[in-house]
Amino acid sequence: MEVAIVSDTHVPSRIARIPDWVRDRLREADHVIHAGDFDSAAALATVEDLASGLTAVSGNTDAGLGLPGVATTTLGGVEFVVTHGTGSPVGYEDRVAETVREEAGPGPTVGVAGHTHRVLDETVGGVRLLNPGSATGAPPATTVTMLTATVADGDLSVERHERDR
Repeated sequence: MEVAIVSDTHVPSRIARIPDWVRDRLREADHVIHAGDFDSAAALATVEDLASGLTAVSGNTDAGLGLPGVATTTLGGVEFVVTHGTGSPVGYEDRVAETVREEAGPGPTVGVAGHTHRVLDETVGGVRLLNPGSATGAPPATTVTMLTATVADGDLSVERHERDR
């Protein structure tokens, strides 16, 4: 199963639209995870239309979109705990890892968060954390980034995708 992982689209406040190559990856994925900051109901609707399955959370620019602050989904035997990671950059990784620990069930688990617009794939306090950066290259990002994960039987491999704005 292929999972497209994106965040921080910020359409339309910082960027006009999601790039075509990102749209293509969202359309081709078996499931899409969006870690918040859609920025508008129109951006959420675009991702919903492109995704065959969607797990999404609210970011700090998503007031009124009706999304949860934390969501979990199990795909290919891996539990994904998704949150935006809102707050200070100081302590970001520890704060997100704590949220994942609080929400995770037994078995293989990975945390997904956004907010910083910086790609992250590291283990913090025993929790693997993924941040796909910004799927539109919205400032302060300088490039468009996203992740794809291949999941099967509890195994997870992650690939980074990056292009200039």
